[in-house]
Amino acid sequence: MERSTLESRIADVDLAIIGGGVGGVAAALAALRRGLRVVLTEETDRIGGQFTSQGVPPDEHRWIEQFGCTASYRRYRSAVRDYYRRWYPLTVAARNDPRLNPGLGRVGPLCHEPRVSGAVLRSLVDPYLSSGRLRILLRTRPVGVELRGDRVTGVTVERADAGRVHLVSPYYLDATELGDVLPLADVEHVTGFESRHDTGEPSGPEVAQPDNMQAISWVFAVEHREGEDHVIERPARYDYWRGYRPAYWPGPQIGLTAPDPRTLAPLTRTFTPNARSGQVVADQSQDPGDRELWEFRRVVARELYEPGFVTSDVTLVNWPMIDYLDGPLIGVGEEEKQHHLRGARELSASMLYWLQTEAPRPDGGQGWPGLRLRPDVMDTVDGFAAAPYIRESRRIRAEYTVVEQDLSLAVRGDAGAVAYDDTVGVGMYRIDLHPSTGGDNYIDIASCPFQIPLGALLPVRIRNLLPAGKNIGTTHITNGCYRLHPVEWNIGEAAGSLVAYCHREAVEPHDVRRKEQHLRMFQSTLVADGVELAWPEVRGY
Repeated sequence: MERSTLESRIADVDLAIIGGGVGGVAAALAALRRGLRVVLTEETDRIGGQFTSQGVPPDEHRWIEQFGCTASYRRYRSAVRDYYRRWYPLTVAARNDPRLNPGLGRVGPLCHEPRVSGAVLRSLVDPYLSSGRLRILLRTRPVGVELRGDRVTGVTVERADAGRVHLVSPYYLDATELGDVLPLADVEHVTGFESRHDTGEPSGPEVAQPDNMQAISWVFAVEHREGEDHVIERPARYDYWRGYRPAYWPGPQIGLTAPDPRTLAPLTRTFTPNARSGQVVADQSQDPGDRELWEFRRVVARELYEPGFVTSDVTLVNWPMIDYLDGPLIGVGEEEKQHHLRGARELSASMLYWLQTEAPRPDGGQGWPGLRLRPDVMDTVDGFAAAPYIRESRRIRAEYTVVEQDLSLAVRGDAGAVAYDDTVGVGMYRIDLHPSTGGDNYIDIASCPFQIPLGALLPVRIRNLLPAGKNIGTTHITNGCYRLHPVEWNIGEAAGSLVAYCHREAVEPHDVRRKEQHLRMFQSTLVADGVELAWPEVRGY
């Protein structure tokens, strides 16, 4: 997919997108559909972010099959199902199921292999690569930004195998997982947990906690082969992680007992490889889905295939037990960041080793030695995700910041979420904050279906650099419901569409929001492209 180049400077583009995750890909597709020339960089070896390199099947709301996402996101979902129908030997019933859930996972209605997401996303961008209007630079990270006043005039990126390249474009998007361009460009931004005195949020702390961020997790894929031994080498720090216990945890973090996210009471999950699941309710408003961990994020379900084709289900391990709490990736030096990345990966390996050797079995035994890593499913050499799952980023100080009281069901009640005049999309998820590096347990708050305000995409000062992912103007709290796949896609699509509109109308992004005529025209272009700007009458959960 990558077009190799010896160029040290790329300037013949209309938009430079730094970061090729969910938001970055959606932004690129939106800009390309409107005729722009785009360069897209990505730090890992693949595009897709949560879908692919991080190994996280889509977390979606209960109405996703009817409404509540953009048309392009719906095309992506349909393409995933079509990929399975075309290439996989599904049963007749599975092939004809219009709502095929390829893994019968409980976290959402489209649990599928990260590798398949990669194939689908490549099919969406490949035509633009062939046309020459899109360039993708993989294994590439931002290292410098040139500024002139309140405008970015260039971004320097470093390629793992080809040195540095200077990108020059009228517009730039930061779609990195951690908001890495923001500090390089001196963009005013926030990290961690804001105080309630700054935001007015009922769930905020008395004092701001900039180092307090949601845990990262290093996902891995496993199947189970009864009677075989696939036990991995005992991790070097297994004893440390086996005894690790946050103050609020009901026991060691490695185990099957963890806090219930919504009640915080101790909850012991079950884990039964390859138990037949029967009917699966993939609706978190009815069933959080995490009571049976094998089924929770299952991405291959053998019962959907012709007899004998698949001998074991495959599940992705992304559970509270692998949430890494020892420190954040933001606000630390490179050496400490690498230490935390190694720690997160080792915690996950320790969880696998425990499952293979110590986990309680229904027959009274211990361990599932037949658990086998699946590198092919993750498209990696070892079965672990290519990158950690990132839940929280740096966030811009925006013209408008979304706060808890904008969408909390407890605050808003029957009135629903605040309606934004400058809406550029919609989303829905509970305010779901995982345990954090600052010592917080889950913060889980019922929310209302919400809109995405254009003001949250506009930095307070910089004119031509926009966020395109989890780095928009939310708080630590509201990031908890703006960070999931369909919302990040909508954010990216809105950002890419905004740049295209600004090119066409010779206007700057901030003026689109401030001038009524441009705001309505821009919203009309979004609607014409299948972006939903408001919800029908629905209730939160």
